[in-house]
Amino acid sequence: LSHLKDLPRTTGTFSKATVLRNLEDVSARNIRILSAIMTTFALVIAIGVVYNSARVALAERAWELASLRVLGFSRAEVSALFFGEIAVQLAVALPLGMMMGYGLTLLILDLLRSDQFSFPLTIRASTYAFAAIAVVLAALVSSLIVQRRINRLDLVDVLKTRE
Repeated sequence: LSHLKDLPRTTGTFSKATVLRNLEDVSARNIRILSAIMTTFALVIAIGVVYNSARVALAERAWELASLRVLGFSRAEVSALFFGEIAVQLAVALPLGMMMGYGLTLLILDLLRSDQFSFPLTIRASTYAFAAIAVVLAALVSSLIVQRRINRLDLVDVLKTRE
């Protein structure tokens, strides 16, 4: 390649392999940055959705949970009942969300496909594991916050309320 630069009328040379490597490096860096930003947003959204879901469920069931306490259920039993419902929701939502995410990724890649570029779909098992762990941790943190509200349910108001 260096001997080509010395030829008359040669203004420049390039190596196809070098250009391809540089393109791949720039693309990989941009994808990593975009992935980091999207992962951060996804974590914030996951925490917000799980926490909001737990608060809404508590607001809807506060009277029933307090009634169970009046009937003699312990705080632990009432909490186990409430958080069991959230656990069932997570058990259903995680696989469905993963399948929908896979389908959405396929759709996006299909829409991005052109004659010049094609991106392979590669999702590692560790990606799914990270997502599941993040959502479960969000649920645990939300549960701890909501647990305090369950412990502070006003049992006297429940006894006074008539249906």
